[in-house]
Amino acid sequence: MTPTLVRQHPSHAGTTPRVDLRARARDWSEIQERMLVPLYEAVYERLDVGGGTRVLGLGCGSGLALLMAASRGAAVTGVDSRFPERLDLARRRLFPGTPDGHGTADTHARADAVRVVEGAPRDAADPSLPAFTLVTAFEPIGCLAGDSDGLAELLAQATPLAGRGAAVVLAGWGPPERCATTSVLRVATKLADPLRSAGSWRPALRDDLEEVAQRAGLRPDGSGRVACPFGYADTDSAVRGLLSTGLFDAAIAATDREQVDKELAEALHPHQRPDGTVWMPNVFRYLIARTP
Repeated sequence: MTPTLVRQHPSHAGTTPRVDLRARARDWSEIQERMLVPLYEAVYERLDVGGGTRVLGLGCGSGLALLMAASRGAAVTGVDSRFPERLDLARRRLFPGTPDGHGTADTHARADAVRVVEGAPRDAADPSLPAFTLVTAFEPIGCLAGDSDGLAELLAQATPLAGRGAAVVLAGWGPPERCATTSVLRVATKLADPLRSAGSWRPALRDDLEEVAQRAGLRPDGSGRVACPFGYADTDSAVRGLLSTGLFDAAIAATDREQVDKELAEALHPHQRPDGTVWMPNVFRYLIARTP
């Protein structure tokens, strides 16, 4: 039997929570990732993603957005440096029928159409391939203080790989009053507060995306809002899905998993329907910018 991969996360509170990263990656791909499908669809439809599109997906995770672009005929490359377990799932999705997710001779022959790279955007550079025509950063910002800082660096590495005038898409949380999940995310801040160095929740600001684009030297070229409700089969599924985002890691480090599970379940209670399902309407915003 293959041993379960467990990674230890350092805790400023003097404890070391143990996280089963394979289980978390499965929860992400099976429960949480699909919540942003309306966002992916809206962007791809607006930009007419298809056979002539070359997509570079930043923070691609387990690859659902890449798979959707590939199904429209686009050539896709995904990069992620934070979640190798999610990347394993992305490879299995994008190279079906290969147990290790790394492909066979046939899949390697189409490596110019489908690529998954563990590392930074610069690691996806390949002078033998055409420039990217679309760069996506679908992980929404505007949830934790400072959560856009790393994005600017990713864009700085990614934009030189894109052609002149290529589209770059950034995503963010909508106004708190239109995001029911806001009240649930505040649990992370409340429990993590003793960790002064941890990020804290803050509402999304109107110009978050524009500021990131400006820092990256990009030119805004349109925006939109998309309804992305978070729906779960039950409270347990909702807790697992939300924990898979990593947004509650500081809270777990400050207290413990049991406490976080309990308070998350309580915060989800107002969103539970009579049939036991959990439903939280949300609105996300996206910005389309252009490379110089």
